[in-house]
Formats: sequence, C-alpha cells, structure tokens
Amino acid sequence: MQRKRYSPGRAPGTLLGLGAGIAVTLGALTGCSAADPTEDVTLDAKAGAAAAPIAPPGRYRTLFEPCGAVTHTILRELLPGTATMTEADRAKVLRGTPAVTYDTDRRVGCAWNADAENGAHRLVLDVERVVSYDPTVSDATRAQEVYARKQLAAGIVVPETPETPETPTATATATSTTPAPPSTDTPPPSSAPPATPTGPTTNAATGTGTGAGAGAATGTASPSGAPATDPSNTPSAPTATGLEPRTLGGLGDIAFVDDTLGKPGGNGQQRVVSVVFRTSNVIVTVEYRQRTTGAAAAPDSKELQDRAQNLARLLAERLEE
Repeated sequence: MQRKRYSPGRAPGTLLGLGAGIAVTLGALTGCSAADPTEDVTLDAKAGAAAAPIAPPGRYRTLFEPCGAVTHTILRELLPGTATMTEADRAKVLRGTPAVTYDTDRRVGCAWNADAENGAHRLVLDVERVVSYDPTVSDATRAQEVYARKQLAAGIVVPETPETPETPTATATATSTTPAPPSTDTPPPSSAPPATPTGPTTNAATGTGTGAGAGAATGTASPSGAPATDPSNTPSAPTATGLEPRTLGGLGDIAFVDDTLGKPGGNGQQRVVSVVFRTSNVIVTVEYRQRTTGAAAAPDSKELQDRAQNLARLLAERLEE
C-alpha cells in the first residue's frame, strides 16, 4: 500500500494560526500596560499636593535651666533684702523656686523673693518654646502670634509685619464700591458745647495739670456731664516721659517693656515691670516687681526698668550660646 504523501501546504496554515495567537496575546499585554490619560492627570495632581512646602522647624529644641541662668551677683543686686539675711536664708533665696511644668522642653520658669524693712522685691522668669502643629506654619511664626497677644495685652500697638501686607486688590475694590462721604466744613452736632480750656492742659505722662484740661486726671466731671474715671481705682502709668510701656530695640527679634504702678494703699505701693522678648520660637518674660510699705515713696520706674532690661539682655545672650 502506498504511504500518503506529506503535503507541505499545511505548514503555513498552522504557522499563521500560531502567529495570530501570539499577536492577540501581545495586543492584550500592550492594552493592559497602557495608562488611561485621566489616571495620569490624577496621579500628577496627587504628586503635586504631596510636594507642598513644609515650614522650617524652630531654631530651639530645648530650653536652659532657669534657676541657674541668673548669677548670684545679679540676684543680690535685684534682691537687696538678701544683704541682711543669714547665710542659710540667703542661700535658700538665691536658689530660687522652679515653676511647676509638665514638659521642661516646652516651658520653664523660676521665682525669687526677698523681704526687706521698707518693702520687698520679687523676680520671676518665664521661658516658653512655641511649637507649631501646622506643617505649613513655622514655629517662629506661631511664636510671633503668641508674642503679639502679650504686647497687645500691655496696651502697645503691634506694627504690621512684611509677612502680612495689605492686599491692593481688596483696597481698590473697597474704594471703588464705597462712595466717599461729602466734604463739609460744618462740625457734627454735639449734645454738649465743647469745653474751653482755662489753663494749662494735663501732662499725658504725669497725669497732673490745672484748669479744665485736668478734669480727666483729677476725677472731676467731664464737660458732657459724665463722671470721669477715678484714678485711685486704676493702675497708674510711669511718672516720667520715656518710661511708658513701649517697644525695645536691640533685644532678640522683637521686644517690649511694660510698667504698671498699683494704686496706693495702707500697705504701700507696688510697681511691676515686665520685659518680654522673642528670639525665633522662644519667648522670654522677665517680671521684676517692688513693693513699698507704709508711707514710703513709690518704687522708682527707671531703676526697675533698667535692671529688668539688663537681665533680659543677659538671657538673650544666653540663648545665643
């Protein structure tokens, strides 16, 4: 029997089928690996959000020990009552009393007290390290916000910083939409006639004076008939020009001094001077107060301010070490 002859024509068909299968497989692989354009845009947007700028951390990560930050020589000057104490009592006072805090890397403080025959002195030191929990706001910026609240509480205006300028667009819009009131030379009506000064006006720094201009300082009735504030019920301002609460230069990044004289009483008077300054994300407060007894003169404003400022400058240098 003759064997069936091999036909070479069948091989191409088989190879073609195999090639078609390979092409389909490659097409499927290519289709799976191709990214949808919408997905590309979404991924790019997420990558941009993750790359948002992060504010730098504060300069300070720890705080110094406050009770040991003031030398005994300076403390004896600030607390003259220690001169008449026994050696044991003096050593106890100069050691100071540390403030109770729960995190000494965030806030520390110390206080010293010394009584004398004609009064007492008290020194309080407070050091706070501010931390921002917003990654887009730096520690120093957050510390400036805390400092600004302290300065406003002292009645000192905080100047505008370059970081928060006025928006020209908003100003222009407000100007264009709100018409300006018409100009007139006639003053607005008043329920009472204006007061006419009959003598020298009151000195703004001393709160003294004569004539009608001194009515607000002496507690007499105002021209409108409303009673003026009695100064004996409110703290007094410093008695000399140039010693009023104000900002200070050359101390940290920004600083101010506050000076308050309490109302006189049977137990004497008390003056409290506070010097507050900020260096990066650390805020330091030096509070120095003196209380007199009996009929002794009020504590001297300049003396207390000079001593508090000198100590604050030494602490600022300590932060730079």
